[in-house]
Amino acid sequence: MDVTDSVAASRQRVVGFADVVRIPLRRWRIVAAATAGLTLVVLAYLFFFPATYRATAVVVLRPVVTDPFTLPSSGADRAINMTAENGIALGNDVIDSTASSLSRDPEDVREALSVEVPTGGQVLRFQYAGDSEDSAITGANTAAKTYLQVREDIYKDQRKALIESYDSTIKSVTAQRLEAQKELPEDAESGSEVTPRTQAKLDQVGALNDQIAQLANARAKVASADLSPGSIAAAARAPVPSSHDAGMLYLAAALLGGVLAGMVAAHAREALDRRIRSIDQAADIVGVPALGVVRAVGREGDAGPAADARYVSLAVLKWIDRHPDRPLVVLSGRDDEGRTTVSGNLAVALSEAGQDVTLAAPAETQEELKRILFAAQKRTPPRPRAVPSSGTALNGTAMAGGFGLGAGKGTEGPSAGGRRHSSPVRLAETRTPMTTAAQDPDATIIMEAGGSRRGPASPLGTQPLRSTSERDSQAPNVVLIGGGVVRLCALGEEPETGVVVIDAPASDTDERGVRVAQDGVAVLVVARDRTRNAELTRLVDRLRSAGAQTVGFVLTGGHGA
Repeated sequence: MDVTDSVAASRQRVVGFADVVRIPLRRWRIVAAATAGLTLVVLAYLFFFPATYRATAVVVLRPVVTDPFTLPSSGADRAINMTAENGIALGNDVIDSTASSLSRDPEDVREALSVEVPTGGQVLRFQYAGDSEDSAITGANTAAKTYLQVREDIYKDQRKALIESYDSTIKSVTAQRLEAQKELPEDAESGSEVTPRTQAKLDQVGALNDQIAQLANARAKVASADLSPGSIAAAARAPVPSSHDAGMLYLAAALLGGVLAGMVAAHAREALDRRIRSIDQAADIVGVPALGVVRAVGREGDAGPAADARYVSLAVLKWIDRHPDRPLVVLSGRDDEGRTTVSGNLAVALSEAGQDVTLAAPAETQEELKRILFAAQKRTPPRPRAVPSSGTALNGTAMAGGFGLGAGKGTEGPSAGGRRHSSPVRLAETRTPMTTAAQDPDATIIMEAGGSRRGPASPLGTQPLRSTSERDSQAPNVVLIGGGVVRLCALGEEPETGVVVIDAPASDTDERGVRVAQDGVAVLVVARDRTRNAELTRLVDRLRSAGAQTVGFVLTGGHGA
C-alpha cells in the first residue's frame, strides 16, 4: 500500500446527519438493550421498592415583641436569623423530641426529616418521608410542633434569665436607696432650712427611685412579652404525594432516556468498530474503482441482485475481452458479505450476454449457487442454440422438456431418433446426429464439460469407459441461461481456457482464492455496514503482497427491491 492509500485508509469519514439516524438503526440491538435495561430498572423501582410518602407542614416565624398589637419598629420583620432557625429545626432537641413522640429511632427521624427555607421569607417547610400516608403526616406535624415548642422553651429560658437579672439589679438599687434614706436628718422632711448635705442625699434618693422605676418598667415589658416563635400556617394532611405517583412519567422518561443512551452507545461502538458505510469509503481503502452495487435479496427474490450484476458484468466484459483465458476470482474476507450471491449472479449475467462461463466454487456454496442458477434459468430461458453433432467440443445429449442439473442425470435422454442411450460416452462413440435447438425451440440442453483446469482432456476416442455413478460425481453441472452456458464445477477443477468465474472461499480462513488470483484478476466484495475497515485493508494488503491484480470491487448490502 503506497502513501496515498495509507492516508486514504486512515482518514476518518465525516459523520453526517443521515449517519446520526442510520447508525442507531443499524445497531438497533444496542439501542434496544439500553432502553430495555433502563425500563427494567424503573419497573423494578416501581414494583419492588415501597412507595415513599412525603408530607409537608409549613411554619411561619415572627419576631418576639412586647406588644403584638402595635406596628413593629423598622426592621423588626427581618430580625429573625433564618439560618439559625434552620439549625434549631434540625438540632438534637427537635430530633430527639420528635423521635420520642413517634417512638422511632432518632437516626431514622433525622434521615426522614428535612427543612426547607425559602429565600427572603420567614417560613420553614418541614418535610417528612414515611412508608405510609399517616406516618408521613404525623411525622411532619409532630416535627413542626416540636420545633415551635423547643423554640418557645429557649425564649422562656432567656426571659427567665433576664428577669432574674432585673430582679437582682432592682434589689441592689433598693438597698442603696435604703442606705441613703438612713443618712437623711430627721427634720429634713419638715419646713426647716435644708442644708447642702441634706439636699445631696435627697437628690441621691430621688435618682435611685427613678432607677428602680425604670428597672421595674423594663422588667414588666420583658415579663409581658409574647414568646411564641410562630405558628403552623399549613399542617400536613391527606392526600400526600408519593414517589410512585408519577410512575407513567418515570416509564416515559426511562424509554426516552434509554433511547438517548442507546444512541450514544451506538455511536461510541461505531467509533470503536469502523465499518464500510459508503462506496466512496470502500474506494479510498481498496484504491480501485467500484464496479457497481449489488442489492440484498428483497421481496422479489433474486431479481434485484441479478439486475445489478448485469451492470457489473458490463465492466467485467471489457476486462475479459482484453485478457482472455484468465480466471475472474470473486474474493471477500468473510463468508457473510454476499460473495456467493455476487459470483452466481455475475456468472448468470455473463451467460445472458452470450458467454460460456465456468463457475468454480467450494462444496459449501454449491447449493446456493445452484439455487441462483435455477432461478436465473426461470427468468431467462435458454434461447435456440445449435449443438455440434460430434463430441470434439462438447459431449452431451439433447433432451426435450425441462432442465436437468448434473451431467450424469441425462445419460438416458432420448436422441433425435427417439432411442434411449445408456450413457453419453456410448452416444459419442456412435456419433449419432444430435437434435438442434433450432428444430425444437423449447428444448433445454444438458451438457458435460470434457476437461478441467488440472489437466487437458483426453481425446474422446481414447477416454476409458466409466460407470454412470463415477461420471455423475466427477462431471460438472451445466445450466443453459439465455444465449450462454454456466458450468458449475468444484474449486480446482475449472478449465484453463474460456471465461472462468471463481467463487473463492473466505480469505481469512482459506488462501486458495488469493493463490488463484495470482494467475487471474480479483474482484473484491465489500458488504455495506458489515465489512470492517481493518478487514478490508488486510485483504487488500494480502492481494498486493501476493502480486495479484484487483480489477475493482462490488458493494453489497444495499436496499432490497
